[in-house]
Amino acid sequence: MAEDAKKEFIKLYTTNIKREGADKLLEWLCDKSDFFEAPASSKYHNAFEGGLCAHSLNVARRLKLLVDTEKKLCPDKESVTHITDESVIICGLLHDVCKANFYKVDFRNKKEDGEWVRVPYYTIDEELPYGHGEKSVYIINGYMRLTREEALAINWHMGGYDVRVKGGDYSISSAFEKYPLAVLTHIADIQASYLDERCE
Repeated sequence: MAEDAKKEFIKLYTTNIKREGADKLLEWLCDKSDFFEAPASSKYHNAFEGGLCAHSLNVARRLKLLVDTEKKLCPDKESVTHITDESVIICGLLHDVCKANFYKVDFRNKKEDGEWVRVPYYTIDEELPYGHGEKSVYIINGYMRLTREEALAINWHMGGYDVRVKGGDYSISSAFEKYPLAVLTHIADIQASYLDERCE
């Protein structure tokens, strides 16, 4: 399953993302990170090997559907009609690159059938403590240039779950108001996490 997801990710990426530096970012994802082996979370959604790649594909599919629906509902609304498939795939596939090289496997003791056994679990081993959405933007921009709208969509994809919002930062409201792609990326992330990945 993980190998199939990796192949699908690479095909979607190379078919849609054509900008300068995209090849270098893909090379980093494949050769210098654990992106395709990493979980999407330590214990919530897709907390299994390859879960991050599977989650990214789910978000890309959900985001494409949301953007296409908005374009049909509002064919004259310039704020959505200009959103390209390239932007959709960039935001969907890459919103969580911050989770590459982020988790590690550790062990804990657990009682099973009256016996203590060592069981593996995911824990956090932060190499680059730069935040979440903003860390993804930072990593991507190190290889290829994001548009302002893509950067804001990825930066704020956690919506109200973002610690900056919980701390009282209201910038997200302005980002969502000005850039529908940011709203739709957040919704796609929520749909993937709570709908698609609860049934896997």
